[in-house]
Amino acid sequence: MLGSACKVGKTIIVEAETSFIGVAGRRLHVARWHRGATGHKPLLMLNGIGMNLEMLAPLARALPEREVLCFDIPGVGSSPDPIIPYTIPCMALTTAALLDRLGIDEVDILGISWGGALAQQIAFQHKARTRRMILAATSPGGTMVPGNAAMMAHLADPMEYTVERTLRRNLASIYNGGGSGRVSLNAAKAPSPIGFSYQMAAFSTWSSMPFLPLLDVPVLVMADEEDQLVPPANAHILHNAIPRSQIHMFRGGGHLFMLSQTERFIRKLRDFLDNDPAAAAA
Repeated sequence: MLGSACKVGKTIIVEAETSFIGVAGRRLHVARWHRGATGHKPLLMLNGIGMNLEMLAPLARALPEREVLCFDIPGVGSSPDPIIPYTIPCMALTTAALLDRLGIDEVDILGISWGGALAQQIAFQHKARTRRMILAATSPGGTMVPGNAAMMAHLADPMEYTVERTLRRNLASIYNGGGSGRVSLNAAKAPSPIGFSYQMAAFSTWSSMPFLPLLDVPVLVMADEEDQLVPPANAHILHNAIPRSQIHMFRGGGHLFMLSQTERFIRKLRDFLDNDPAAAAA
């Protein structure tokens, strides 16, 4: 489906070009905003667990100067269920194959929550394709400092997220994650039970701790002090372990601070991607 633009009041909202692309034995729902934008490397956004790509549209629309890419993980959003379970390294290979299909050699990467795990693996596994990386509200994987026990218990039950009537209630409490900011959940879609379970399993059996000191790309770690799902201690672990990394902390935004404090988040993202990495830490 081709992209389009509509006007609301005096604001022009740019919609993504969406398509289904077969890659590595999977059929992925892919979105591309601002296709054809020049002067910047494309930004690949990798989403959180159970989150469909439409939820990240506000971030993509706020970056009209660059192409922004996002895809639904198998079994999430509009991507069909995976046939067999996958691992984080396997999904990194799938992502690289998708970039091949799109004719993109190198990207900047924004990894959010679960997507931050995939971003770390891509930066390690496919260094030549990664220019700079932003890790937001994420952790080193199964070795993470755990979040609020009640929230983690809900997260462990696929039925809490794969049934429409419970999805929005849980997203409101868990993805807002203790912050005072509010996130619109109108675009949220329930993942399938298989998709959600496989995504959880891939994360729980993976850790980036052995290779974090080997990452050789500029990295900005961002987290919120009030995130109860992925405690901010995880951001400091990543920052201390990754050479050349910077860290910036938010407050009051919760787990999805990038959506509840979008303007500030986009400003920090641009500072890091467009200027000297040290500027993002200011």
